Amino acid sequence: MNDVVAKENAVVELMRLSPLADELAERFARAGHRLYLVGGSVRDALLGRRFGDLDFTTDARPDRVLKIVSEWGDAVWDVGIAFGTVGVTKKGMQLEITTFRADSYDRVGRNPEVTFGDSIEGDLLRRDFTVNAMAVELASKTFIDPHDGLSALREKVLDTPATPQESFADDPLRMLRAARFAAQLGFTAAPRVVDAMASMAGEIDRITAERVQAELSKLLLADDPRPGLELLVDTGLADRVLPEVPGMRLAIDEHHQHKDVYQHSLTVLAQAIELEKTHEPTSEPDLILRLAALLHDAGKPATREFQPGGGVSFHHHEVVGARMARKRLRALKFSKEIIDDVSQLVFLHLRFHGYGKGEWTDSAVRRYVTDAGPLLTRLHKLVRADCTTRNRRKAAALQATYDDLEARIAALKAKEDLDRVRPDLNGEQIMELLDIKPGPDVGKAWKFLKELRLDRGPLEHDEAVAELKKWASEQGIGNS
Repeated sequence: MNDVVAKENAVVELMRLSPLADELAERFARAGHRLYLVGGSVRDALLGRRFGDLDFTTDARPDRVLKIVSEWGDAVWDVGIAFGTVGVTKKGMQLEITTFRADSYDRVGRNPEVTFGDSIEGDLLRRDFTVNAMAVELASKTFIDPHDGLSALREKVLDTPATPQESFADDPLRMLRAARFAAQLGFTAAPRVVDAMASMAGEIDRITAERVQAELSKLLLADDPRPGLELLVDTGLADRVLPEVPGMRLAIDEHHQHKDVYQHSLTVLAQAIELEKTHEPTSEPDLILRLAALLHDAGKPATREFQPGGGVSFHHHEVVGARMARKRLRALKFSKEIIDDVSQLVFLHLRFHGYGKGEWTDSAVRRYVTDAGPLLTRLHKLVRADCTTRNRRKAAALQATYDDLEARIAALKAKEDLDRVRPDLNGEQIMELLDIKPGPDVGKAWKFLKELRLDRGPLEHDEAVAELKKWASEQGIGNS
């Protein structure tokens, strides 16, 4: 398909998918202004990808934009008006309209000196990548592509409208966006972009942890995060924002089936994503599972020991790795829930390997389920994804063993409420039976009964009472 046909098709597709854009353009034209659809919406239409919210740019100044859309939109907000952006909701769709920008940066922080421009060409020059620097002038249905973004799109190349050095100096977050687009779109960064990312990696320190985290999360939620992660590692950016990942290149996997633990972890991540799709096809991408898969072996470099005869061990790497994951995710300002869940999955990912060929008692199975809690389904996926051996017989044996464990769990769940393992007596009953008041002794008794429940399963009431009184007598607690 030649460029002329591609451009015509893009315009037709954009108009078909978004009649609101045409409607809005008419309002701007009547007010004497031009309106352009710009950025990701144009790119995604050309790629045949779904797009949601629409971004526009215009020669109208922000106060004028506000006046044009105030009676048209279902809701209008001006939170970003200082940066030239007015937001509008219409028929359930969110639109953002930004006045042409011609910003300058102090190149110390990231916030620009906001300056409004007078041309679409000047506005497109300040955009991050050429594939995002295409626009459609809506009144005339004219395709505008001053930086040959269409060719870059066809060749699946990420390049910058200005030089990468200028672009990244203005906004270092664009380096992480390059990695994110590599993951989301399957594009390759141009050599000059890669060189600039490598030489300017330290500039990312100017960006807040919250914004770094947002880009990393979007990258990991892509269909194939691997190209983006590899770009971060190869350019040294990962050393600044997620050093645990390149750090795993130091450790040789004990099975000697992978070049290093870094490559193994990327494979585990890919397999976890595949399990997401096969196990729950309609579910959203799972950030918690993906973070755990990527970081599950982060503790190996710190725990590596060389054994006589050439072997390598990583004793307790799951404990060290859980601590490292917690520290990194906290530094990146992830939520407490994500931090807790990811670190717990990392901590538990090796537990299954003690199962052997089914030697676990029912008590051990109960503890596995209880320790995983609501993370059990994710833990199943992580453990299965962690099997990356190329030995088909060994891989099949491991999967069969895990099938057996899941069957054991299902059988116990059919007999017991494994999802909520609690003592057979509650706190009020403990206090009444032992004639004690609220305090530490009640907690100790509750914990004893919880451990008993895990070991032996549900007890009859009288049996639980007898065990409690026997324990309390030995501890010198209460009237027993």
